Formats: sequence, C-alpha cells, structure tokens
Amino acid sequence: MASTAYVAAPEDKHAVPSGVSVTDLLLLCMALVWGFNFIVVKYATGVFAPLAFNSARILLAVVVLWAIVLIRGIPSLTRRDVIGMLLLGSIGNGLYQILWVEGLALTRASDAALLVAASPVAIEILGAFRGQERIGAKGMAGIALSLLGMGFVVFGASSSSVHESSLVGDAWILGSVICWAFYSVGLRPYTERIDGITLSAVTMTGGVVPMLICAAPSLIATNWGAVTLTGWGAVGYSGIFALVLAYLFWYRGISVLGPTRASMYSNLQPLVAMAAAWLLLNEVPHSPQLLGGLCIICGLLMTRLPSRKTAVVGE
Repeated sequence: MASTAYVAAPEDKHAVPSGVSVTDLLLLCMALVWGFNFIVVKYATGVFAPLAFNSARILLAVVVLWAIVLIRGIPSLTRRDVIGMLLLGSIGNGLYQILWVEGLALTRASDAALLVAASPVAIEILGAFRGQERIGAKGMAGIALSLLGMGFVVFGASSSSVHESSLVGDAWILGSVICWAFYSVGLRPYTERIDGITLSAVTMTGGVVPMLICAAPSLIATNWGAVTLTGWGAVGYSGIFALVLAYLFWYRGISVLGPTRASMYSNLQPLVAMAAAWLLLNEVPHSPQLLGGLCIICGLLMTRLPSRKTAVVGE
C-alpha cells in the first residue's frame, strides 16, 4: 500500500505519515467511539455503582480479547515483555479506569471529556523527557491552540447557571489523565514489536486485578438480576467498542504516529461528548464552548496536515 510519510532525518528513528492516512481515519473513529462513551458511562453510573459497571465492562473486554488471541494463536512473548505490559496495564487499564469512572460519576460528561483532552500535553512532556517525541513549532502551536480551545470550553461550562461539576470529580479525572499519559508513553516500545490484539489483551488483563480489588464491595452489593437490558447494552458498548475496537485503533496510532500526535485525536472527544450530552443529557453548550470546539479542530489540523518539508515515500 502506498502512503505518504515524512522523510526522516538520519537521526530519526520513526517515519511519521503526513496528510490524512488510514491511521488518521481509524483514530477519528476512536475519538467518536470514546466521545460517545462518556454519555454511555454517565448513564450507566446511574444504573450501576461506578466501579461495578467498570469491572463488568473490563471483564467483558478481557474475555473478547483473549478469545481473539486464542483463535489467532498465542504469540511468543518474553517474560520481561509480559511483566512490563501487565504493570503498564495496571496503570492504564486499572488505576486510570478507576479514577476516570469515579470522576465521571461526579461531574458533567462534557466537562470530563474536556479534562481528558488535556492528555496530549501531559504525553508530550513525558515523551520529550524520555526522548521519544520531537514536536516542531507547528505541532506545538497546534497543541497550544487546542489548549486554548479547552480553556474556552471550560470557561463556558463554569459560566453556566447549572453547576453540576464537582471539584472532586474533576480532580479524579485529572488524575486519570496523568495515568493515561504514563501508560501511553510507556506503551510505545511495545507497539513497535507486538500486535495490537495481544498488547490489548495483556494490558487489559493487567488492569483487572486492581479494578477487582477496589470494586469488590460494589460487585457484591449489586443486584445483577435487576439490571435492565439498556444497562447491559451500556456494558456491551463500553466493553466491546470502547475497550476493544477503539483501543486497537489507539495502539496503531501510537505505533504509526507516536503518542503525542495520536493523542491529539483525543481532543475531538469533547466535541462528540458535548454534542451527545446536548442531545441526550440536556447539557446545553454555550458560545465559548463552541468557539473552543473550533480551536480544538484547528489545532488538530495544524498538528497533522503536511508541512513544506514533507515528501511522498512509497511503502
């Protein structure tokens, strides 16, 4: 398949595709799935205890992922890789998920999505510290513009007459952002030599243990027989689409584009979440939020559209 890619300087380790590639389209699908997932989870936390719901969807994702791995055949992995992925999974699919779902239960869905959109900045800082990321002036300007857009949206939410946000919930969400940044940057080396299905299965398994430990009281107290069909539908959507398909798209994005560029697509999540929250949860966006959405899209385009220093390379 032919595609475009940056012509790497001699010291560049990875060639990053320029323009709109298949990976970009998959990351766009990921952003749509994850954006709508904020609404699904917000609804589900009114039906389940937050940690009970999160445990159910993660267990479903683990079963689906390992079923696929077994059908395809278990690849050969070193003990060091398995341990490393399990530890990363305990952060990215354990601690992150615990903080995220508890925070979302306490704040507005659109506000939570905006805070999660701060992840590219945290990832860029960690990636630069580890020598994994070298973002030029155009990319930095795109990130800055996206952050400005986030500021507009947060300002619009804070000026609303309906104060549904919780400082505690926002703090949980910000903690989850930090966990996600460490997870994304640490995952980069594994995405270069391990397929996405196996990587997702092992890291998701790593998140099950801390999740079940924290969720044990909620799991025991939940009356599972009383859960409605809609509630199980939320588990299915959030477990299969958000934790299986979208994660596979995310791993491909990290491998092909790098953590920072891939994570820029998370800035589209607030737009999807705001639109869905407006229609389904009656969380009406205000003018500053709409202006912020425009800034977020422009920042993403600045980061991913080709520059004059790019050239076409056949693959």
